[in-house]
Amino acid sequence: MQTFSWAEFEAAEAEFAGAVRKRFAQYKHHVLATLRADGSPRLTGLEVDIRSGELWLGMMPNSRKALDLRRDPRFAVHANPGPDAGMTGGDVRVSGRAVEVTDAETLSRYADDVHPPQPFHLFRTELTEIVHTAVDNDELVMRVCRPGAALRTIRRGNGAEPPREDTQRPASNRSVTATR
Repeated sequence: MQTFSWAEFEAAEAEFAGAVRKRFAQYKHHVLATLRADGSPRLTGLEVDIRSGELWLGMMPNSRKALDLRRDPRFAVHANPGPDAGMTGGDVRVSGRAVEVTDAETLSRYADDVHPPQPFHLFRTELTEIVHTAVDNDELVMRVCRPGAALRTIRRGNGAEPPREDTQRPASNRSVTATR
């Protein structure tokens, strides 16, 4: 499966990445989905940090979510939808693989910048999908970005008509990393 870092996502889709970053910056806490040992989903809160070309997930030592990610790195993070039904800025979800950072220098540099409670787990993300959903007049508009594919815009109304899709550029113009 192909993945990309936050920096590669920004390079490939600068405007879209800016909207996603802005949406995560609206609120401090978001919702992380991981997989338990039995395969069932676990939802927990966490903070998302975008810096140094990466989307980082930090958490308390030996928290269930950290142990989940150590066992199975697949995750999804849903941006906090806000206090009401308005969803200013739309709805954002990112998913991919979380890779635990164990390098002392990287952990130290991150701690110097962020000042998290010590000790902590830090995961760098390898993104496989970024989705932004918003309402435009009477249509639901979803923008979907995946490594190695063109940015897709899917529009769907409330009627029986099928969704419409716009593809914005060929996949050959995209910056992608095969699974690292």
